[in-house]
Amino acid sequence: MNKPKRPPVKKGTLKRTILTVFQAYPVMFPVTLLCILFSAVVAAVPDVLIQKIVAAIETWQPAQDWPSAAKEIVPMVIFLAVLYLLALAATALYTQLMAVITQGYLSKMRRKMFDGMQNLPIRYFDSTKHGDIMSHYTNDIDTLRQLISQSIPSIIRAGSVVICVLGIMLYYSIWMTLLVLAGVTLMFYVSKKFGGGCAKYFLRHQKSMGATEGYIQEMMNGQKVVKVFCHEQDAQEGFDALNDALFDDSYRANCYSNILGPIIQNIGNILYVLVAVVGGALLLTDVPNISISGMPFTLSIVIPFLNMTKQFTGNINQLSQQINHIVMALAGANRIFELMDQEAETDDGLVTLVNAHIAADGTVTEVKEHTGKWAWKQPQEDGSFLYIPLCGDVRLTEVDFGYTDEKQVLYDISVYAEPGQKVAFVGATGAGKTTITNLINRFYDIADGKIRYDGININKIRKSDLRSSLGIVLQETNLFTGTVMENIRYGRLDATDEECIEAARLAGADSFISRLPEGYETQLSGNGANLSQGQRQLIAIARAAVADPPVLIMDEATSSIDTRTEAIVQRGMDQLMEGRTVFVIAHRLSTVKNSDVIMVLDRGRIIERGTHEDLIAERGTYYQLYTGAFELE
Repeated sequence: MNKPKRPPVKKGTLKRTILTVFQAYPVMFPVTLLCILFSAVVAAVPDVLIQKIVAAIETWQPAQDWPSAAKEIVPMVIFLAVLYLLALAATALYTQLMAVITQGYLSKMRRKMFDGMQNLPIRYFDSTKHGDIMSHYTNDIDTLRQLISQSIPSIIRAGSVVICVLGIMLYYSIWMTLLVLAGVTLMFYVSKKFGGGCAKYFLRHQKSMGATEGYIQEMMNGQKVVKVFCHEQDAQEGFDALNDALFDDSYRANCYSNILGPIIQNIGNILYVLVAVVGGALLLTDVPNISISGMPFTLSIVIPFLNMTKQFTGNINQLSQQINHIVMALAGANRIFELMDQEAETDDGLVTLVNAHIAADGTVTEVKEHTGKWAWKQPQEDGSFLYIPLCGDVRLTEVDFGYTDEKQVLYDISVYAEPGQKVAFVGATGAGKTTITNLINRFYDIADGKIRYDGININKIRKSDLRSSLGIVLQETNLFTGTVMENIRYGRLDATDEECIEAARLAGADSFISRLPEGYETQLSGNGANLSQGQRQLIAIARAAVADPPVLIMDEATSSIDTRTEAIVQRGMDQLMEGRTVFVIAHRLSTVKNSDVIMVLDRGRIIERGTHEDLIAERGTYYQLYTGAFELE
């Protein structure tokens, strides 16, 4: 299996990440950075004091008064102790602030991702694995946690110490500083060599993780199908291939990462020995010192230089150790920003749906309370509003559509559904039946033609208002964690318990719901796994019924219900559909016989249309489908 490829991290990802932290905490984050900088500067101060103490000791005479010497050294020791206490307080403060910032920032990022995801078009979810989307909220977010809580503070602190120590070293001796910088140059070369491989495989690791999680979710959702068709071995092999790729990328990334630290640490140890040897040699040979301070080269410079070398190389090592965390974080941040930057569903509609009171003479008045009557509120050029009663007149005229530019799905589709009519779509799988209803919902926008709703081009209607006027029951039922009552009320959140129960009775669901352990308060989870498929479908129909929409779309709404239950539901659905415009998609032709018009689709074109009797009389495709289904029954 080919290793998953990963596009390079976009430029500016780190900058954007830090800016978003600043935007989330414009005061707290800078304060935290100042505390980190303060603690870093304090870490470099002891070297200066050590030099002064050693220099003072060098000038002592055997007969010197100890109290006099103590007066020179004690103030420096006290000053150092005070600095350490302040550094301790700063460290305690920034660790607490960083904990608040990290978790708060991640919470805000998850909220932004989820809020943005609600505005994405259906096309995105149709073309992206759901497990890969979930990986954004788990693995990718966790890499940001590492970056903010550990990597950024470590980089700022270590970088500040390196700069401060470098300045002090240059102040005391340029010769010794050049020796240290030569060793550090070797460290940078090693870091670049191993860090590049580390970055390459950590980027692959993030992609492999997303692919693996996506596959696991698919297998979990389709576990019954896997078992029915005895594909356990194939599923295992597919997982093993993805898991092996993930292992390989993780193994290589961590190999590069784990070997980098010890190599740099040992280079630092060797450099420490070289500084001691070279420093001793310079003292013995009495080489003139070159420094910013102009001080002579003495033991008081060599001793703190050894400590500064340890500090310098140790912090360089710490910086190199953050490479893997930074790379992983940038890979995760890149994926998160890709999700956040997905183009949101556009909505240029200005026409809204309002509750209305319609008088006997046809006068429409907008009201706040729910009346069961609606009107389209259309803005006019003079600033006034035109109110058009919502009747449910839906017309598609010469519509062309394709999910991609290369492959057209619908050709010259014209459908006229007058208020109260029942329009049925029949045809083979893939003929375009569900696609037509997706266009009415504006889940996708048409390439050519017109779709009008009560005479209004649906492009001018706000999508949320358009969809709230349409009730839909899909072939695949989705129930949410919560009670049965809450799942029914999902159709209209302000519906009362009585209205939900009445909707369940209308759909034929009340009888089985009443027999559940806690009736309407029975908890559902796992998409209603404790219910049969037919029972889940009945709840979905009740959910559409409580919405009380003027237009209904029934996409194989009774496909999962047995014949006896279907007869019960059909009676309820007949009452539900009375006076409404209904679009029905069905493979059971017996359920569409009483439709006002039946459209027969084939490869994206309407090839026949008419009533059941008319189409039977034509003895065309519908006749062949109907007689074949009848013989099968």
